[in-house]
This record gives sequence, C-alpha cells and structure tokens, in this order.
Amino acid sequence: MKNGKRPDPHVIHPIAGYDKEIYVKPTITNPNIIVGDFTYIADAEFESHVTNFYPWSRDQLIIGKFCQIAAGVEFVMNDANHQMNAATTFPFYTLEGWEMAPPAPADMPFKGNTVIGNDVWIGQNAVILPGVHIGDGAIIGASSVVGSHVEPYTIAAGNPARVLRKRFDDELIDLLLRFRWWDQDIETINRLIPLLTCSDLERVKTELKKFADRSIPA
Repeated sequence: MKNGKRPDPHVIHPIAGYDKEIYVKPTITNPNIIVGDFTYIADAEFESHVTNFYPWSRDQLIIGKFCQIAAGVEFVMNDANHQMNAATTFPFYTLEGWEMAPPAPADMPFKGNTVIGNDVWIGQNAVILPGVHIGDGAIIGASSVVGSHVEPYTIAAGNPARVLRKRFDDELIDLLLRFRWWDQDIETINRLIPLLTCSDLERVKTELKKFADRSIPA
C-alpha cells in the first residue's frame, strides 16, 4: 500500500493536507443520494452540486464507484421542471399569496432517477439534466449539458451533449463491462493497476480474456 496506507472509502479527504477534493460517499446526508465507494469531487463538499432536490422529491441521484467529478459540475433534479401542459409555466403554487394547489403529479414532467455508472469522468462545469443515465466508463466533456442517455465507454461533449466516439472497440468494451474491476476488493485492484492504466489496449484485451476464462490478471 502506498506510504503504508490502505485506501479507505470512509475518509473524507483522501489527499493529505488538501481539502478541495473529497470522497463523496462519507459526506452524504440526503437518503435519496446514493454514491459508491471512492467516487470523488474536486470540491470541499458535494450536496450543493445537486440542485432542485427537496424532501418531497420523487427521484434519486445514484452514482457508482470510482467516479471522477470535476469542479462546478451540477446535477439538476426533476423538481427543476415546471408544468408545461398548461397556458403558463409559472409555478404559482410555490409562492406565497397565490391561490393555486400543486399540480397533479401526472401534469408535471418527470424523467425518473438520474443514474451515473462506475468509473465515469465528468468534466468541469458539466450539467447533468434530470433522468439521464450515463454508462460505466463514459467521459463527459467540460461545460457539457447532458440531456440524453450516454452509453458505457462513450465520450460525449457539447451543449447539448453529443456522442463524439466510443473509447474502445466493442470487444474491449464488452470485456470491461463483464470484468467490472470496480467491484474487486482493494488488494485485487491494487494488483490490477498496471493493467488498468496500460495504454497497450491489445495487452489489456488479452489479459481480460484470461479473466473471462476465470483467470484474474496478476
């Protein structure tokens, strides 16, 4: 283990003496935000990055393990929406003095949970809109506005975000999705780091095929 320390998903500050990068999971207070081990954000806190999220909200924000969230990223939840099937979108019911009952749930746009996979890198100042699903291993470009689902191991960027390309060929993507390195124990992941960070993708593919045959790369 580096410097004699074992990685600990329960610590808040994983970089000694630096408080502008935190592991998100141990800081969460909202039960409708679910975050996996070792996901970090480049900030001193996380929940202010989740907007329009109230005690009565129906949706959840679900983020996997080992995600990398840059500074300024915003997750916009469903209660940012206004009623769109009437003459006005003005939310009278939320403001004092106006005689309007809340719209029926069926009259409000609702796109379900926002789900971010594992090992996803979200670039600085990106905005993730309600109900979006981003697959494992995807990369979201800086300042992107993501309103549609993003497939695993895909690079998307822009406003609105568009797919630029797949990160790898289909065979390697399939091997990675079956391997699910983020679900291995800490000791195994430490042994796998030379492979996970190897730029020789043919070698990576060869080793992952061994795993498919029930042999974990050493």
